[in-house]
Amino acid sequence: MARFLLIHGAAHGAWCWRDTIPTLQALGHEARAIDLPGHGADTTPLAEVTLESYADAILSALDEPAIVVGHSMGGYPISVAAERAPERIARLVYLCSYVPWPGLSLAQMRREAPTQPLVPAIRRNDDGVSMRFDPAMARDLFYHDCSDEAVDFALAHLSDQPLAPMQTPAVLGERYASVPRSYIVCERDGAIPPVFQHRMAADFAPEDRHALPTSHSPFLSAPDALARLLDRIAG
Repeated sequence: MARFLLIHGAAHGAWCWRDTIPTLQALGHEARAIDLPGHGADTTPLAEVTLESYADAILSALDEPAIVVGHSMGGYPISVAAERAPERIARLVYLCSYVPWPGLSLAQMRREAPTQPLVPAIRRNDDGVSMRFDPAMARDLFYHDCSDEAVDFALAHLSDQPLAPMQTPAVLGERYASVPRSYIVCERDGAIPPVFQHRMAADFAPEDRHALPTSHSPFLSAPDALARLLDRIAG
């Protein structure tokens, strides 16, 4: 039995793990998801959200060491949390997510990819501190292999995304490097090019590199396959 803490990506919330949590539990694991500050049911004002506050929320949710899974943008705050308290994280799992490179914010890392599928869908909000994704483009970007019900569910829950966490580099060192880590490439991802995911995972040990034949949202399109893979990784 393993403990899993599931961390969502940009504009998402704990809601996106609705189908994965019960499958992990059926496999004998403990699993929970949280809303990062400013997401889901968390009411933190978007202007106050930072990469550090994301990491604070993750560490506050870790009563005991757990496998921490970060989706997409979630790769940055799980890395910062590992640098701050490696003893509270049994393993990091990057699910089609950004693995921080030295000196680069997530926004800068995104521009390192060979293509930029997200750019046409990004809409800056008038508040100057947040953005959103055009819902008309969300299916192709995030959910193209999901059921109509799952797409409707996701579109009803997408939220504004604070900009500051994505504009802040993650400062990582030996404490972060001491934590075991795995990467799951989503081979049909419409948001983060799979070739870039492979590049980010290139220095992971071969046995810690995995793949799913899914979109950017396997937690909705293939929750059973995702849970089984996480079960394997935990083993």
